[in-house]
Amino acid sequence: MLEIRNLTKMFGTFKALDDVSLTLGPGLFGLLGPNGAGKSTLMRTLATLQEPTSGTVHFNGVDITEKPDTVRTVLGYLPQDFGVYPRMSALQLLDHIAILKGIGNKGERTGQVEELLKMVNLWTHRTASVATFSGGMRQRFGVAQALLGDPQLIIVDEPTAGLDPLERQRFLDILSRAGDEKIIILSTHIIEDVRDLCTDMGVMGDGKLIVRGAPEDLVSEVEGKVWTKRVDDDADVETMKQTLPILSTRRLRGSTVVSILSDGSPGAGWESRETLLEDAYFAHLNGLMSEGIRNAA
Repeated sequence: MLEIRNLTKMFGTFKALDDVSLTLGPGLFGLLGPNGAGKSTLMRTLATLQEPTSGTVHFNGVDITEKPDTVRTVLGYLPQDFGVYPRMSALQLLDHIAILKGIGNKGERTGQVEELLKMVNLWTHRTASVATFSGGMRQRFGVAQALLGDPQLIIVDEPTAGLDPLERQRFLDILSRAGDEKIIILSTHIIEDVRDLCTDMGVMGDGKLIVRGAPEDLVSEVEGKVWTKRVDDDADVETMKQTLPILSTRRLRGSTVVSILSDGSPGAGWESRETLLEDAYFAHLNGLMSEGIRNAA
């Protein structure tokens, strides 16, 4: 069990984490939020790479700030970026990391390394230098090193950013197979990753945990209340932003598609559409749920 209580992290006068509380059990938890929301700061704090300014984190009842080695011995961590030794092959580097993780028995270590390289589809590239790997291959190697030692807590931070669709799906499949008995935290700003994988999720913004729940429950909150309209005049779009509960805007073939949240039809030209997880995400992130959904007509 991972228990986060009133976690705050200051960098000078900037509050990167603002009183975050969260309790997690085994399973895959998705943490959504835009860049700068505080996701990576939270991940680094949970990985004991930095101490919180205030608040506590307990893993299986032990305060990891006071006893960081308690969680480090059972942690698998994949940061946004990680360095590699330029002249080491995938086989050599994974074996080296296994030693650093305390897997001293050579037979056990060899078995884990080989199994993981096959799991992440890198066995045929085992003698190649990791420094020459593509972004997707390097991320798969990162998953392999994170799974070394059968960790109980796995933290992956923005793992699919920059990957092509095929590599992204390979990565998500690997993560999904990691096991329901582990606590897995997937921090991302890619909504589809959470939709496809997670049964539990949270949304962060400005260092705060805004909402937590199952993806289908968050979607149900705004079901049937999403309305869209194509607008040709940019001035009209700006007026809408000032007067309507905007979920999102996007350009489409020379026009702007405006999505809003409303209990009823906003009027002529507006169309109801299927509700997506991104609608629930934007509704909470933009503060549209705090005052309740209003009729925009």
